[in-house]
Amino acid sequence: MQDNIRLTFVFLLLLSLAFSTKAQEFIPIIPKPHTYQKQSGSFKLSKTTSVINAPTNAKIAWYLKNEILRHTGIALSSNTQSTSTITFSIVPEKKMTNYAYKLVMLDNKINIEAANDEGLFMGAISLLQLIRQAPIVANHINLPNWNIADKPQFVWRGFMLDESRHFFGTEKVKQLLDWMAFYKLNRFHWHLTDEPGWRIEIKKYPLLTLVGGIGNFVEENAPAKYYTQEQIKEIVAYAAERFITIIPEIDMPGHATAANRAYPQHSGGGSEKHPEFTFHPGKESTYQYLSNILREVNTLFPSGLIHIGGDEVSFGNQLWNSLPEIKQLMQKEKLNDLKDLERYFIKRMSDTLTSINSKTLAWDEVVDFKLRKDSTIIFWWRHDKPEQLNGAINNGYQVIICPRLPFYYDFVQDSTHNYGRKWEGKFNSLSSIYNYNFPTIDSKKGNQILGVQANLWTETVENTSRLDYLVFPRISALAEVAWSSPSARTDFDGFMQRLKYQLPLYDEAGLYYYNHFKPNHHPEPVKTKKKKLRFNTEN
Repeated sequence: MQDNIRLTFVFLLLLSLAFSTKAQEFIPIIPKPHTYQKQSGSFKLSKTTSVINAPTNAKIAWYLKNEILRHTGIALSSNTQSTSTITFSIVPEKKMTNYAYKLVMLDNKINIEAANDEGLFMGAISLLQLIRQAPIVANHINLPNWNIADKPQFVWRGFMLDESRHFFGTEKVKQLLDWMAFYKLNRFHWHLTDEPGWRIEIKKYPLLTLVGGIGNFVEENAPAKYYTQEQIKEIVAYAAERFITIIPEIDMPGHATAANRAYPQHSGGGSEKHPEFTFHPGKESTYQYLSNILREVNTLFPSGLIHIGGDEVSFGNQLWNSLPEIKQLMQKEKLNDLKDLERYFIKRMSDTLTSINSKTLAWDEVVDFKLRKDSTIIFWWRHDKPEQLNGAINNGYQVIICPRLPFYYDFVQDSTHNYGRKWEGKFNSLSSIYNYNFPTIDSKKGNQILGVQANLWTETVENTSRLDYLVFPRISALAEVAWSSPSARTDFDGFMQRLKYQLPLYDEAGLYYYNHFKPNHHPEPVKTKKKKLRFNTEN
């Protein structure tokens, strides 16, 4: 039944394209490849098709075979004598740029070549997209032949999920990683600690999860939910198989409420709206405590990248001036004000990260903190403060572009949606993401922009249906922005045509997505709890 529905859908799409003047240019891949050309003939994919690879490419070949089996029911062989083959080839880097790939299709052979394994994987993903969107007829698939030469615009193509405010669990995170891989996204920023809950097990401090893991954004006494270290290792390995690097975020010195519930001796107080919001920057024991935490985190995540937040400290540092340990520290270190104290705190924690061979990642509040240029990455999130981006670039930092507009996915995506955020009436539609114009950067400093990322804060995301609704299909537009050059992103109508091919895949996966073509397909999920939502004025 599913195959018949898929066949009918694809037939109707192809029929509509046949009458389009751009029919020849259409390729059903997101993100759109750098260059591509349709060839005569077709490749027949069936159980007699064999995947040929060197031992070093075995994991990529296994991934492709497994995904084809999972989604089509076709089990490919490993028979080297087969007359129908898919081969993987590593070529010298001087012949191909890093992460680029070529996909060449003939009637009896498909060859994917790249300078490294990640490039081969991206080529496999393009082939997988072609396969999954084609009809299955009599246990085989006829794939039109293509020649594709492709490369990414950015090395960092990221997505952030906040699981402090609401927790989603291993299987949902794995599903998200699957879709990230499908869209060639390769950095998963995992926001694991904040005010509502602490979501990562730390062996040395078990109360962080047993006490700090209690509650979420709408239910402060909800049962504790968190990831054990074994679950973390499992998810990290799962991501690595898909060439996705995971970056954990341990927020400090603000957004520390959950941690301070567990170990109040390290609290620096807070405010009426944000109680026990900060770590105590005047106690030496606080630095030892946080350093121990970061050492465990660094062991669990091999990326050598740890995000420490550094944002919105002023929401809850009102008691700092009155704490005797802070007064003594400020006098000793000749710190003039609380901003100097923030700078001192972040610098010390950054030095700790350097000592364990990890880079420091932080939000754009730390731009003027004089951190090491060679080991610091700044996330520019305040679209209304371009001076923070300019400051980061001028100070020599590498930067991730992730401004609220249009890359905060907790914002609504349509004018008819009622539950979610807007900024002065503006929201983050699919077109605003696709058509995003990157800020103008001096060409000599352009390589400091590592890439782009979307962030999903989960104040309004109480369940997986709401998560799906906010992420899909906007994640596909993010992929296009992160992978394709600006000159290639000039045809939003063409993008929407390619998106139509994705919708049956969303249905097949059981995603509760927003359908731009049929807005009532899935009604907007709204809150189920009665707590009044409170958004930070900045974040």
